[in-house]
Amino acid sequence: MENPEDQTGRYPPWSRIPSIVEMTAEAGIDYDQFTAYLKEGLSEAEMARRFGVKEATISSLTDHFWHYGVGSVMGGD
Repeated sequence: MENPEDQTGRYPPWSRIPSIVEMTAEAGIDYDQFTAYLKEGLSEAEMARRFGVKEATISSLTDHFWHYGVGSVMGGD
């Protein structure tokens, strides 16, 4: 049996932060449309205008997306 203290680098396989899907839903933004706009290269200002939210909201979501990706799952076996 392995000693749990010898398992450095092993972490629980669940997310420690919300996913971008959850974050867009909380902001009232359609996730699929958000990613489509990113793919099109729309500016954050234009995305904010189209979604009817503050540019800071889009900026936060965009930063999160490019930093963590879709699932934001941290950890591993």
